[in-house]
Amino acid sequence: MLVVMQQEATEANIQAVIDRLVEMGFTVHRSTGVMHTVLGGVGPIDDFDPAAFEVMDGVKECHRIVSPYKLASRRFRPSGTVVRIRNVEIGGDQVVVMAGPCSIENAEQIERAAEQVSKAGAKVIRGGAFKPRSSPYSFQGLGEEGLRLIRGAADRHGLLVVSEVMDHTQIPLMLDYVDILQVGARNMQNFNLLRELGKIRKPVLLKRGISATIEELLLSAEYVMAGGNYEVILCERGIRTFETYTRNTMDISAIPVVKKLSHLPIVADPSHGTGRRDKVLPMARAAVAAGADGLLIEVHPDPDHALSDGAQSLHPAQLTELMSQLSLIATAVGRAL
Repeated sequence: MLVVMQQEATEANIQAVIDRLVEMGFTVHRSTGVMHTVLGGVGPIDDFDPAAFEVMDGVKECHRIVSPYKLASRRFRPSGTVVRIRNVEIGGDQVVVMAGPCSIENAEQIERAAEQVSKAGAKVIRGGAFKPRSSPYSFQGLGEEGLRLIRGAADRHGLLVVSEVMDHTQIPLMLDYVDILQVGARNMQNFNLLRELGKIRKPVLLKRGISATIEELLLSAEYVMAGGNYEVILCERGIRTFETYTRNTMDISAIPVVKKLSHLPIVADPSHGTGRRDKVLPMARAAVAAGADGLLIEVHPDPDHALSDGAQSLHPAQLTELMSQLSLIATAVGRAL
């Protein structure tokens, strides 16, 4: 259920409603907006009368939430969520570009990548230290050494870091190096991992699974938010269809749909969405036009010799070209780059 407090409601009024919700067996999540405080009650109770709350002091209105996701629903925070990390805002007026190699290979490679993406105008460098590969014989990443390398390169070039966490046991290690913890498509429904990420207070970038519906993506976000971590960024990265020309089918329509259903920011990953370097630029342009709050793009100093995903990684010059194009598109839809 959702209880919207009046603008002039006192802290005592708010606490009285919280106490009543807890007494009824709800877990309460509080969202404080510019004008109103919203209390989300999550629990198995269906037999209650919203009017019983609407007569309480300081209450503006009370609603049942019929969707299976409560905290990720747009109704919980109608104005939208902006994830703030230092001087970067994801979900605000600016389209944030996160770019870098699929995996961290060595010190020289990640240093060159950080310099190139920073120069192009990206705010966040991406790079995997732990790589979930389909084949056990493929490059699996450098582990903690990779995290140390990307953190150092990012700091030298004024960038934030996003990197994938594969298992809940890796979370404590990654907190020292990473600004945004990425949950990959394979782990979107790793509920043990999602629950543990709900206990931390650091942004989580949650990728849509290759066969997941939008509702399933939002329910996975609900797992993180139910633990108290509301700093969730959704990511559309393509889904599996019967088409084989591209690696996945980039679901551009998911972006405005999520914007309507949820208050969470959403970014797009056209690199995994297509798996083809020549299709990344047009899909990135389309994603920004559709309302994406950011992009996650694979860029490599020498993609033809990359240890992973070279075929979908841009050359640095292509990223520079893309940023110039995105600036025009962002302006046309009322955003900035």
